[in-house]
Amino acid sequence: MAILPDPVWPVVALAVISLVDGILCIKPVAFIARCFDDVHWPRKYWWTMSPIKFAAAAGLIAGICIPGLAALTTACLILYFVVAASMHIRARDFGRNLFVNAAGMLLICIATGLYCFVL
Repeated sequence: MAILPDPVWPVVALAVISLVDGILCIKPVAFIARCFDDVHWPRKYWWTMSPIKFAAAAGLIAGICIPGLAALTTACLILYFVVAASMHIRARDFGRNLFVNAAGMLLICIATGLYCFVL
């Protein structure tokens, strides 16, 4: 298993996705707010999503130079999206939110982890 990402571009792409997602969560845009509502995520915790996503973006970028950090951050993102998908399943939200947002991002994170750190 690699301790620095090789190649780097998937990690950078995942960082950009996390950054944009964090920006969209500052004052959640309509589709994100609907997603939070659909899984019954309490509004008092909505503010936590942006810092989590900004931290993920920072960890991925810093991990390009700091051994192990990008791999750890990618693993944390995989766990985050496993939890997100399970929240959609628990809420019986089997539409776009589960299959495009949660499962799609889970697959991107798994692919990044495998491609950059394992294969």
